[in-house]
Amino acid sequence: MAQVTVRVGGYSHPVSCEDGQEAHLVALAAELDRRVASIRAMGGQYGESRLLLLAGLLLADELHDMRVDLSAARGGAPLPAAEASSASDPRLAERIARLAERIEGIAATLDRP
Repeated sequence: MAQVTVRVGGYSHPVSCEDGQEAHLVALAAELDRRVASIRAMGGQYGESRLLLLAGLLLADELHDMRVDLSAARGGAPLPAAEASSASDPRLAERIARLAERIEGIAATLDRP
């Protein structure tokens, strides 16, 4: 298991990942950091946990829109949110669960004094 330190929202976070996935994880963190920066640019005072929550929701919304677009491009009618969920793809559900665990771990370290 590899260890990578990523920077999101001006804070460094050590994160474990599978060997060989370090560059991918750094790219994912950079995307999350871009979302956090865009939320900060809107104004308002948010704690780190709130920023990560809002950035995660932006990414989840974009993922949902992409699924709907993909379904339409494949010739199917746009899927309702319930049908477009990860439940239809067990591998995707597992990846989302792992990502959620990572996010919760990062958020937990941010909540510590």
